[in-house]
Amino acid sequence: MSVIIIILLAAIIVGLMMYNMSIHKKIDAFNNINQQITSLNVLQDFMDTLSETSSVEEKLKLINEILIEKYSIKYSTIVVYNGAEFVIKASNVAIKHWDVLRNLQSEPVFKDSIETGIPKYITVDREGEKLPYQKMEFGRAKAAMFFPLYIDNVYIGYWIIEGSMPHEFDNVDTTILEVVKNNIVSVLKTVNNQSVVEEIVRDDQYSELKTAEYLYTEGKKTIDKYTTSTVCLFKIINLVEINETISRKTGNDVITQICRTIKQYLSNEYLFVRYMGPKFAIVFSGVELPAVEEFMKTVKKEIEGLEISSATDYHGESTKVSPKINVALATYYKGTALVGVTKKLEEYLDTADPLENNINYL
Repeated sequence: MSVIIIILLAAIIVGLMMYNMSIHKKIDAFNNINQQITSLNVLQDFMDTLSETSSVEEKLKLINEILIEKYSIKYSTIVVYNGAEFVIKASNVAIKHWDVLRNLQSEPVFKDSIETGIPKYITVDREGEKLPYQKMEFGRAKAAMFFPLYIDNVYIGYWIIEGSMPHEFDNVDTTILEVVKNNIVSVLKTVNNQSVVEEIVRDDQYSELKTAEYLYTEGKKTIDKYTTSTVCLFKIINLVEINETISRKTGNDVITQICRTIKQYLSNEYLFVRYMGPKFAIVFSGVELPAVEEFMKTVKKEIEGLEISSATDYHGESTKVSPKINVALATYYKGTALVGVTKKLEEYLDTADPLENNINYL
């Protein structure tokens, strides 16, 4: 009888062990699926951030905030080489620690990680110890994972996450973090292109306006406050003639006076830039096309009524010139390509009859 009981108990124990193993596998599978869902959500949040009209710096800060929130990371810092030095692009660590965090590439503990491209995990074993790169601080970070960042096999910086407890990242799924790191690299590639555009925005000397790139970077924040806006592109159709038959300086004076005339009527929400050569763009943020047409009729009449004296580099008898402009208007819808609208307007003005002097809808 006792043998039967023993066999029965043994069967129950084996059954429970198998059941526990099954439950454990299901929990692992659930955790894995949950991590995958989290990573997909993070990727979607990354993509949403890229589509926003914020600057490069703001995008990277938002991405870092997403990482901290979604993965419950205590500290997260993204450091990038800007061509001259390593700079912190995003961090939730107190500024007093930034000098250390932006120079981790010089720390021997991370040298092999940078050379091989393999993440480095370091931790203390007990309170009172400090991580190798820490100088004067003891209480802030007790564990860290260092991820070198590469674009086309070129080392461009690193992402470091830090925890406040010893061995905090012992059981972290590094595969997921590698995916996150790759997403950071993808974001850096994308925002690098945006950064180039932001840096080539200039102030034009004669029009006293910013160049066209401003519309697609900082200016787009204002434009996209509204669902629709009206884009106006106008061309000084007799500027080349003025430059050639009178003088270049006279042409420059024409540009200056036209722009000053228009600017006095524009609110801060309307973006006015020198588009290219004799072409200028105005984005009337949140304004419907018919209202802009009426406005431009008035402005056009005033501009073409200007009488601008020939400049000092004109060697003939003093004379006056009056500018002529051709105007094209189109509607811009938030979320679509603004550059597509301006390109369409530009193509129209460049292919229009040289003598055309109207206000046109596209």
